Amino acid sequence: MTSARPLRADAVRNRKKILNAAREQIAAHGPDIGMDEIATAAGVAVGTLYRHFPAKTDLVAAVIADWLERVADDAEAAAARTTAGSRALDEIAAFLQHFLETAANDMAVKAAARTIGADTDPDTPVQRVTTALNTLIHAGQAEGDIHPDVTLADFYLLLDNAPTNQTPEATARWLTLLLPGLTTQGRPDTTA
Repeated sequence: MTSARPLRADAVRNRKKILNAAREQIAAHGPDIGMDEIATAAGVAVGTLYRHFPAKTDLVAAVIADWLERVADDAEAAAARTTAGSRALDEIAAFLQHFLETAANDMAVKAAARTIGADTDPDTPVQRVTTALNTLIHAGQAEGDIHPDVTLADFYLLLDNAPTNQTPEATARWLTLLLPGLTTQGRPDTTA
């Protein structure tokens, strides 16, 4: 049985440059952007791009997987800080703020993926996000800050409907308006 050889350092750098350029170009120009334009924006030869990603659907799927991995990393870091003693509500607010700051381009890529039929398999990073968000929610509820009826489904509803296409001022205002609805101070507990 043969195992895949790890990528050389230059190949890893090229792959990262390609993913970053693809995210930016698709967000700016939509799903019809050509592979040649993405290669140029990445500063690599088109052959290099095709060695990493034989088809545009492969590239778009990789961009989405990369985004989901970053969201999972952020959620896990917030959960770890909560476990280490940070207040869950503070970590939830910071996670949501960071999500809003970084999601606009990535949401455009997700829309492009649906348009061109890119096959994404988000199971692993989504499970990581699920576990981390559950940790944050339960910690916040145990601390008495997060309303007892807040669920993981509520968080996914918020993330799916976040105003990622708005100005930073508008997204900050959305977060200011949203957070009280998650807290025990923002609304009474009617579950008892």
